[in-house]
Order: sequence, then structure tokens, then C-alpha cells
Amino acid sequence: MSVLSRPYFHDEAAAFEHVEAMLWPQGPVCHHCGSMEKHYALMGVRTKASKKNPNGVEIHGLYKCRDCRKKFTVRMGSIFEESHLPLHKWLQAIHLMCSSKKGISSHQLHRVLECTYKTAWFLSHRIREAMRSDDFSPMGGNGKFVEVDETYIGRLTNTPVKRGGGAHKNTVVTLVERGGRARSFHVDSARIGTVMPIVRANIAKESALMTDEAGVYRRVGTEFASHDFVTHSKDEYVRGNIHTNTVEGYYSIFKRGMKGVYQHCAEHHLHRYLAEFDFRYSNRSAMGVEDNVRSLIALKGAKGKRLTYRRPAEFQA
Repeated sequence: MSVLSRPYFHDEAAAFEHVEAMLWPQGPVCHHCGSMEKHYALMGVRTKASKKNPNGVEIHGLYKCRDCRKKFTVRMGSIFEESHLPLHKWLQAIHLMCSSKKGISSHQLHRVLECTYKTAWFLSHRIREAMRSDDFSPMGGNGKFVEVDETYIGRLTNTPVKRGGGAHKNTVVTLVERGGRARSFHVDSARIGTVMPIVRANIAKESALMTDEAGVYRRVGTEFASHDFVTHSKDEYVRGNIHTNTVEGYYSIFKRGMKGVYQHCAEHHLHRYLAEFDFRYSNRSAMGVEDNVRSLIALKGAKGKRLTYRRPAEFQA
């Protein structure tokens, strides 16, 4: 059976059951008071009548708290809150974003989901918030290799284009554990004062550090079990197990997605796109995580994360 033929992708009641099972594994939790008592399930409740829906629309998954007596649904306190888009279409969007290796554009989502472009754009950013990892544990460890590199993409706001270099572009620093996860950062510049704290805070000291010949890594490299580098300026790319091919492979997917699928990204949204590509790379097929499981992991990340038009600054890097 095809994954997209599952009931929760097409039926609203089934979609609520699926999301509740993922976000409320121990049963409904009141969004207002946190009570986990056996709550009342309100059936047959409908919205007010309108010209478009004279009989109103049935509200699925509505509960009433036994303690505070307030109503709540599983949407509250998640990326789904205050969204008028049916929950089953949210699940379709999550699956499409998780199963598309280089991403899926908001224009394509708006055509597939049959919603407005504005709705598709906003829900895609909410899903990126769900993909954002809250795991800041050190990468690597004893006997493991962690590669670090930087790249330049897009264009800084109000900065003239210059020939050569990346002074007019956004700077991205990425750490990739071989055979493991990726973690990317949108930084002001690839200087020692910027890169060193990131490397120190995110890589275990027992790791073998792999970089190119950039001088920003020389000092911090002495703090790890070993630090080896390849000299790209002399056409050296591999020397035994010393290389940065893994992180460069990550950048290959990232840039093809940003240029070929998304085409344009505002500077203040770049950290969200990095979270998306980090998520798919860290939960890839090579690590035994297929599309369906990847979608479930993203769905679990939907809890406790909100993104609103009115308060965008809270989510900016």
C-alpha cells in the first residue's frame, strides 16, 4: 500500500487520531492547565454558519477539560495552532517536505494542497520550525571524525556585489559527523572569533577534526584528539581518510535545493532552511530512516513550537 493512501492523509477524523497518538502518547493533555485527567470528547460540535458553509463545519478532536472546564484540541501549542488548513493537508505537506531530498517549493505545495500561495509559504516555515533540532549534545566522540567547512550563498541585504570572495553573500558554517548528523549555522562571517566558539561548543574533544587549510581552524584544532586538513589550493582533496568530502556532499544537496527549488531566500529566513536540510540529512536513508519515519519524527517536533506573522523576531537567528 502506498504511503499517501493512508487514511490520515485524506480523512480529517483519522488525521486527528494520528496526530493525537503522536503528540499525546499517554492521552489528551489540557493545553490550558496541563491536566491529564480523562477529559470529555465533544462530538458533533460545528463552527458558525457562513455563506460558504451554511451548516457550519464540524470541529474534530475537541475536548473539554474536567479540571479547568476549558476546551482544547491537539492543535493548541503546536505548529498547527490557529491554522484554518485541514489537519490532513498539514500531514500531506509534512510528508512532502520530508520525502523531497532537495525540498519542495511553496508554489508546488500550493498547487498540490489546493490552498493559497501565502498559506503554503507560511505552513512550510512552520514545518521547518518542527524540523529544527533541540539537541545540542556534542557531535563526534572517541574514534569518530567530524568535518567542518564554510560556504557562501545568496546575497546580504543592501550589500553591493563584489568580484570574487563572499563578502556580499551569506556565510554558512556546517559540521558533519561522518556516518551521522549535520549541524549548520548562519554566521556574520567566517572569522576566528565566530567559528571557534561554534566548533568548541558542538564537537566532542575526543573527536578527530577534519577541515581544509583555512587558518580559522588551526588554533581550535589543537583542542581535539587530532586535527588534519587537506590543501585545496594545491588540488589536494583526499589523503587517506583525511578529507572534507562528506560536508561538501552536504553542501552539494543544500545548494542544489536552494538554487534549483527555492531559488531565493531572504537573509533572515536562512536559518530555517538550514534546519530543514540538517533535518533531512541527519535522518536520511543511509542511517535507516525512510520517508515515513522521517515524517513521524518531524510531526513529533511540531509540539511546543509556534511561528506567527506578528512575532517573527522571536524565531530569527
